[in-house]
Amino acid sequence: MPARVAAFGVPFVIALAWAGLAAQPVLASVDPAGAATAFAEAKTICQRDAGRLWGHSLCGPILVVDPVDRSVVANQADGGGMLKARGRVFVGTLPASEIVANTSVSWSGVRWTELLWPLPTDLEQRQVMLAHELFHRIQPELGRALSDGDNAHLDTLQGRYLLQLEWRALAAALEAPTAAARKAAVADALLFRHQRYRLFPGAAAGEAALEANEGVAEYTGVRAGLSTPKARIAYAVHDLSAFVAAPSFVRSFAYATGPAYGLLLDQADPDWRGKLASGQRMDQLLAAAFRLQTPSFDALRQREAVYDDGSLHTRELQRDRQRQAHLAALTAKLVDGAVLRLPLVHTSFQFNPQTLQPLGAAGTVYPTMRLKADWGVLEVEDDALLDSASKTASVSAAGIDVAARKGRGWRLDLSDGWTMVPGERKGDWVVQRSNAAPH
Repeated sequence: MPARVAAFGVPFVIALAWAGLAAQPVLASVDPAGAATAFAEAKTICQRDAGRLWGHSLCGPILVVDPVDRSVVANQADGGGMLKARGRVFVGTLPASEIVANTSVSWSGVRWTELLWPLPTDLEQRQVMLAHELFHRIQPELGRALSDGDNAHLDTLQGRYLLQLEWRALAAALEAPTAAARKAAVADALLFRHQRYRLFPGAAAGEAALEANEGVAEYTGVRAGLSTPKARIAYAVHDLSAFVAAPSFVRSFAYATGPAYGLLLDQADPDWRGKLASGQRMDQLLAAAFRLQTPSFDALRQREAVYDDGSLHTRELQRDRQRQAHLAALTAKLVDGAVLRLPLVHTSFQFNPQTLQPLGAAGTVYPTMRLKADWGVLEVEDDALLDSASKTASVSAAGIDVAARKGRGWRLDLSDGWTMVPGERKGDWVVQRSNAAPH
C-alpha cells in the first residue's frame, strides 16, 4: 500500500516535495485528462453509495494539486474566480499560503477534497483513496471530531507486539471459513487489544480517537471505493499486513484496524455506524455484536502462541534495542542540545504519520514536516520536536545560519513582524514577534 502523510490529522499519499514554492503561471502540470478521469471515478463512487453509508452524499468539489509547482485542476469553479475553465475542468494555481495535501480544505469560498498529483496508478488504491478523502470533506458535517489522540504506547515493545497480534487475529476473522471460527478470532483480537488497555492507561481513549477519525475514513474508502465484498475483504486483509512495515504505528495503525473492524461490524451488526455518535469505540461495538464476554487474560499466553511462533517477539525485541539507542540520540539533539524554538500558535502542518517518534514527556519527533504558523513556514527534512505541553516546536540549532534562517535539515521563512533572538540557554534561539521583550 502507498505511504501516507497527514495535515491536521487527515491522511494523504506521501508528497515527496513540500509546498512553499513561488506561484507559477496558470499552466497545469496536473494532466487535465488524468484529473478528469479521477473526477469521473469519484462521481461513480459517490453515486453508487448514494448517501447510504453516512446519510450524506460523498459528492462534492475536488482539487487535484501538483505539490511541486502548486498547479491545480478542479472539477468545478471556485467562489473567488481564481480558477479558469478549460474544457470540462478548471485550472489555476494554489497560493503558497495553502496546505498541499490529500485532505479537505476551505479555499476561495469552497470546501474541497484536495488530492495530490500524481494519483495512485493502481485502480483499487486510487478508488479507496478517493472515497477516504471524500469522506473527510463531509466529516465535520457528520459531527465527527478530527482528533488523533495520544498513542505513544504503540511505539513500545509491548504496545507494538500486542497490536500486531491483534492485526493477525483480525485477518483470521476476516478470512474465517465459518461463523464459529470468525467469532473465536474476533475474541482473540479483542483479548490482545484489551491487554494493551490494561498495560497502558489512556490507550483506549487515544486509539479510539484516531480510529474514529482515520479508521472510519479508511473503512469508508474500502467500503465505498470498492464494489464487491470480496475486493473489500482482500484489501482490508492486505492493509493488516502492509502496515507492519511502517516505521511507527503511532499515527498509522488505524488505517489497518478501521477497515477490519468496520467490515466485521457490517457482517455482525449492519446498524453499527449509527451507534458511533453515542461515543462507543469500534472494539466495544464489535464485542457487543458478537456477544462476547470480558476477555479472560489467563489465556493470553496460549492465544499469543496461536499467532506467533516466537519470531515476531524476537524481531520486536531487536527493534526495541535499536529504538532505545535512537531515542538517546534524539534526546541529545533536540532536548539537551542547542535548539531553535518556535511557538505553536495558529498552526497547520504536513507530515508522514508512519515515521513519528514519541520522545516521552519531551514530545513527539517528526523526521520530516512542513509547519505553517503566524510566524511563517518551517520546512524540516531532519527532525523537529513538537511539544504539545509547552506548545513549542524545536529544531537543532547546531550549525545554525541565523542570517539565512536555516540549519542542518531545516529552513525557515519568517513572516514580517517576527524575528529570531537568542534563547535562555547558550546556543538556543527563539522565534518571537519583533516587538516582544528579549529573553
